[in-house]
Amino acid sequence: MPTTTEYERLLRDSALRVTRPRLAVLAAVDAHPHADTDSVIAAVRAELGEVSHQAVYDVLRALTGAGLLRRIQPSGSVARYESRVGDNHHHVVCRSCGTVADVDCAVGEVPCLTASDDQGFEIDEAEVIYWGLCPDCSTAPPS
Repeated sequence: MPTTTEYERLLRDSALRVTRPRLAVLAAVDAHPHADTDSVIAAVRAELGEVSHQAVYDVLRALTGAGLLRRIQPSGSVARYESRVGDNHHHVVCRSCGTVADVDCAVGEVPCLTASDDQGFEIDEAEVIYWGLCPDCSTAPPS
């Protein structure tokens, strides 16, 4: 996990002011990959004390816009955030408990961006979500 100094550098390199809420959100998302907004807010409040929901939403939007965080929203799920950005990875989601995990692209960096028919689009990102049951749910006795 990066240090506070490394987070500060990331913010400055992205032309963002260094603020305590921004540092706390970066640390929270790093510590809890695929965290939803409520989890991020709880982690930030544990570190800084009282911080408004709106402040955290604004920070998440700014950090996502700057490319420091990635927002994902699997179908039927709330938005989640991760700090793993800039690579070609996908996600696997448990249909039962909602656990989300990273999955590296099976064939390399560029093939996932090669559509069979791009319809004239200039594709720069592909989002693949695998669905199934996580190990805990697949071995749990039926309820």
